[in-house]
Amino acid sequence: MEILKKENIIMNAKLINKNEAIELAGKLLIDSGYVDASYIELMKKREELLSTYMGNGLAIPHGIAEAREGNVILNSGIVVVQVPEGVDFGDGNKAYMVVGIAGKNNEHLNILSNIALLFSEEKNVEEMVKAKDAQEIYEKFTKSM
Repeated sequence: MEILKKENIIMNAKLINKNEAIELAGKLLIDSGYVDASYIELMKKREELLSTYMGNGLAIPHGIAEAREGNVILNSGIVVVQVPEGVDFGDGNKAYMVVGIAGKNNEHLNILSNIALLFSEEKNVEEMVKAKDAQEIYEKFTKSM
């Protein structure tokens, strides 16, 4: 199974708050068969414990460690939500790109490090926030994975 499918890149999302961002990312992960329905609550729990805002306009909502136990995560995968106007992730931090991830076993560490590298370049972030179609974002991600 592909880690990122082009149909899992949502363009021009308008999100009211981080809760809505987490729910959208979680629903995409569920609909794609990466996780079961309980994952959204585990993502919200993670956000309560520690913000998943990473800096540079990026938030990476994901479930707490217990999500990797049992059959909550079915396959490793990511979903990408572009939010050109930004969504508040607390403490004045605005996320313009929300990347929901689910990593089977310890694959989430590898996925997180690839995403962190991609977003460490401000040019990449700007290009993805300004991208007009999902193909541009898809190519950035698939080159880095």
